[in-house]
Amino acid sequence: MTRRVAIIGAGIGKEHLAGYLQLPDRFSVATLCDLDKERAASVLAGRQDITIETELGAVLADPSIDLVDVCLPPHLHFSTCVAALEAGKEVVCEKPLVGSLQEADLLAQKSNETGKTVFPVFQYRYGQGTAILKALMQDGFAGKPLTASIETHWHRDANYYANPWRGTWKGEQGGAVLGHAIHNHDLLCRVLGPIKRLAAMTATRVNDIEVEDCAAISLEMENGALATSSITLGAADDTTRLRFCFEHLTAESGTEPYAPAEGAWTFKARGNADQDTLDRFISKQPVARPGFAGFFEAVADFLDKRGNDAVMLEDGRRSMELVTAIYHSGRTGEFVNLPLDNAHPLYDGWMPGTERL
Repeated sequence: MTRRVAIIGAGIGKEHLAGYLQLPDRFSVATLCDLDKERAASVLAGRQDITIETELGAVLADPSIDLVDVCLPPHLHFSTCVAALEAGKEVVCEKPLVGSLQEADLLAQKSNETGKTVFPVFQYRYGQGTAILKALMQDGFAGKPLTASIETHWHRDANYYANPWRGTWKGEQGGAVLGHAIHNHDLLCRVLGPIKRLAAMTATRVNDIEVEDCAAISLEMENGALATSSITLGAADDTTRLRFCFEHLTAESGTEPYAPAEGAWTFKARGNADQDTLDRFISKQPVARPGFAGFFEAVADFLDKRGNDAVMLEDGRRSMELVTAIYHSGRTGEFVNLPLDNAHPLYDGWMPGTERL
């Protein structure tokens, strides 16, 4: 089945479009909706098969649209997702999914009521490196997980924050923890599973903005593995690095900032594990579709009941839970135990001044 898609927002929506275009037998982008028609036209680059629309209501009222892809600023995600679900559409939503655990739970309730699915965007999951690591873990090559380190070291200066909604709690709803490292944190949990507890420090040290642009986080996973996450927007360039140490091997990504799963990963045998056997196993792994195309392929497979590798709403909630815990720990100096429920002081949101007393 080929599903007709409407992309809402021509910013990151440009990259989504490129992903869909790699899957012509699964998706057909019918509409690009943006208030700025000139920006939308520049994204389409003369394509005549995709309609430009400026009104969200008109898109949602179109019975031919099967899936709505939300690529708007973060503070518009929740309301737009709810409206799309109520219009009977499947939904893809860029990160961060919503602005609180409460909104995540309300979105799950609306999804259950409508029978439609919300797929949070975590395209970093998809690529050859992560596919090989997943296969090694499933086949027992990796063994017990021990530790992991995650680096999100990017460069963002005043020009980046010239957009008026960026760098503000109201517009962006968070800083580097929410808008930049969220993909790498999802990937950490994808590999090592749920988090048991964490301690975090956050700071604004790089730019004159409201939200944090540096953080240092220590995490204990439910399986006993320990992890660290180092975040800054004050690096000289943009690099992402992921390193996972297991009982029988160490896996390390390259430094590609926005597509870590696609870079040159290394897998080194440890102890009594045999490197030649490991290398032969790796050489036999099929090529994995990377990035947005891999993400959308998993969405199509799920909707067509062909697989279960899609990012699901509960994954989006887990990312919101982690953000909530990091902000709470950063403000209180306390360890935070997970999971979080509706009794948590930041359940309604992590915006400063909204904490429950």
